[in-house]
Amino acid sequence: MNLHDEKVLILDFGSQYTQLIARKVREQKVYAEIVPFNYPVEKIKNEKPSAIILSGGPSSTYDKGAPFVSNEIFNLNVPVLGICYGLYMIVNGFAGKSSSSNKKEYGRAEIVIKKESPLFKGLSERETVWMSHGDKVTEIPSGFEIVAESENTPVAAIQNKEKNIYGIQFHPEVFHSVHGKEVIANFLFEICKLKGLWTMKSFVDSSVEQIRREVGNGTVLLGLSGGVDSTVTAVLLQKAIGEKLYCVFVDNGVLRKNEAENVIKRYKEGLNLNLIAVDAADLFLKKLKGVTDPEKKRRIIGKEFIKVFMKEAKKIGRFDFLAQGTLYPDVIESVSIKGPSDTIKSHHNRVPEVLKLIESGKVVEPLKELFKDEVRALGTELGIPRELIARHPFPGPGLAIRIIGEITKARLDILREADDIIVSEIKNAGYYDKLWQAFGIFLPVKSVGVMGDNRTYENVIAIRAVESTDAMTADWADLPHDFVKKISSRIINEVRGINRVVYDVSSKPPSTIEWE
Repeated sequence: MNLHDEKVLILDFGSQYTQLIARKVREQKVYAEIVPFNYPVEKIKNEKPSAIILSGGPSSTYDKGAPFVSNEIFNLNVPVLGICYGLYMIVNGFAGKSSSSNKKEYGRAEIVIKKESPLFKGLSERETVWMSHGDKVTEIPSGFEIVAESENTPVAAIQNKEKNIYGIQFHPEVFHSVHGKEVIANFLFEICKLKGLWTMKSFVDSSVEQIRREVGNGTVLLGLSGGVDSTVTAVLLQKAIGEKLYCVFVDNGVLRKNEAENVIKRYKEGLNLNLIAVDAADLFLKKLKGVTDPEKKRRIIGKEFIKVFMKEAKKIGRFDFLAQGTLYPDVIESVSIKGPSDTIKSHHNRVPEVLKLIESGKVVEPLKELFKDEVRALGTELGIPRELIARHPFPGPGLAIRIIGEITKARLDILREADDIIVSEIKNAGYYDKLWQAFGIFLPVKSVGVMGDNRTYENVIAIRAVESTDAMTADWADLPHDFVKKISSRIINEVRGINRVVYDVSSKPPSTIEWE
């Protein structure tokens, strides 16, 4: 089977959820690829997609410089689904009208399905969906009909069955749209008549072929952190190019307790990787001294990583490509390389030095179209032990962005001990696999406490535990109070320098999972 026998092209208008659309499509075993909103129509024709999805975006059609799709895509005889901003592209393309709305909708809303539609097959008359818009359709185009409405939105969905073009105001790709998965499945199978042929096995086969074609006889240098992403990247690359892969593990001084020793043992002995270990902790901590801005921390760590890699490459004698375990969330939360999305935060693998290498074709990123759960599924397909692929995500900048403010050795030591208690207790209680992430944050906020008969004035540790399926949205984990109390008691009693523990009860959005 060819990986691209069934392909959905997603035209990106800059939504934070664009990659989530791709993930939801691929959950249905249909291959999805994201391209810019202005992707040339001739290229679209050549790729012969089975369907086109127009993503949402932060713009309004009447904004200066707003992105617009070429109306030619509506004449390709290919089914089209427009989501949120994509709905307005359809309305605009067929001479309908829209404007700013006095009644904006953000968050959960209820739509009422007014007419029969293959898009809503099997759904109830009333459905809970996720809205995020400030505009409204004021006049639907000729040939279209209104399918659904909400209290604040008279036009929540439209369709033109003859042309197989559908537009919806809500986001079915977001977890909070209760039956959003069914809406996407209906588009793929009821409207587009696809079969669902894409699997992780097919992804492995195509990736191995692509890596071999891209790398040729060259050598690849991979920064191996020990996290899920770099582990799967390493094993996939090893499968493709064997001994031409050199894995470099850098102890950057902001790792968790005993992380360096564990990584070296697991990957040299367990996975038999060609691993080079570098202790650069002093170098990184020196560069981070006095730095408090989180963006600057990320840039420094990314820049120093590249320097260390280059130094190791010279020792190897030959270095043609840098490999990274970059995922979709890394791309979408940085400057989008495929659409006009807003920047939320930069990532260490998207600093200028890396971007220059990417532009020159010298960076291999085999996971950049995958979400974390897909990476874990890929790891299973590759035969990687569960204890390695089931690990919670750990940020590239490490504990540097889990210490608010300046990074010091003393603060790192405190956080390592507290974090180790949190993770150990989470595992012992059987919650680890149920949570997306659980970790500690060091807060440079001192408060008065009493230990024994003595007054203390020490720092605070915040506990962050979240549930999620994709990291794009997340809910704080409502862990049993007695359990949280146990963790708090251990930290205060066992970690010197902490006399107060707090629990983070904010969800994403509006907060992010990490604090910096």
